[in-house]
Amino acid sequence: MDCMNIEHPYSDLNGGSWLRGNLHAHTAFSDGSRGRQEVIDDYAGRGHGFLMLSDHDVFTGPDEYGPLQSRGLVLIPGNEISAAGPHVLHVNANRRVEPVPNRQVVIDDAIKSGGFVILNHPNWQDRFDHFTLGHMAALRGHIGIEIYNGVIGRLDGSPYATDKWDLLLSYGQRIWGFANDDSHRATGDCGLGWNCVYVRERSVSAIVSALEVGRFYASTGVTISNIQVNGNRIRVETENAERIVAMQHFAKRLKVEDGKSIELEVPADARYVRFECWGSGEQFAWTQPFWVRP
Repeated sequence: MDCMNIEHPYSDLNGGSWLRGNLHAHTAFSDGSRGRQEVIDDYAGRGHGFLMLSDHDVFTGPDEYGPLQSRGLVLIPGNEISAAGPHVLHVNANRRVEPVPNRQVVIDDAIKSGGFVILNHPNWQDRFDHFTLGHMAALRGHIGIEIYNGVIGRLDGSPYATDKWDLLLSYGQRIWGFANDDSHRATGDCGLGWNCVYVRERSVSAIVSALEVGRFYASTGVTISNIQVNGNRIRVETENAERIVAMQHFAKRLKVEDGKSIELEVPADARYVRFECWGSGEQFAWTQPFWVRP
């Protein structure tokens, strides 16, 4: 066990703070019900620190944000590439990417133009197959998937996709898990899921860099206050979890601890470990994977 190496994105949580934000929100420029400023005002009022307006195949960047009041939010350029195939988020984009049917071509083009790509709401629709497992497994270049998408809670399918996340992780993909609202309406669509990034400054570059390397956790209401790794032991502390579950590959539960914190001795045969923090109702938080290398 002494030679175990745990690779993870939480090794430098010093001198900064956690900042909450949403990367998936729509306005009247695609199929949302409100103008851009109204959506910004809403998220600022909820205590978010950053926001990306992600209208369908409509790029929202500095020119579009310029006339608006940020209300203290860091506004990230981007869009949701939607037409002709399963939807993907292009985060920190600098232009609109053509939505051709081949999603690998879309991802490649998005990466060339700057920013990164997330696969959206995999379990949307009546067969839970907006993105099939096979399709996701074949794609390369994206950094993560939405493991929670709030708006799917009122549509066919499941807002959760931790099942496909665990399968992809178990097959060897290194991808992060994101939680987003995908808000369209003023009522019921906002403040459902968010990403808490650890940053030392409130800027687009700092937030994007933290997201790219996985220095964040996804949440629907549970707040993680501390993550520590010491040798082969991982400790996760929260403000309001009622139960924390440690999982390894193929979602096998390694430990279940009732309360606000958990400490796990990582087994040498684990491929990765991740933690789900369960609060009251439908409040959760999900850490990113801790990769185990013997």
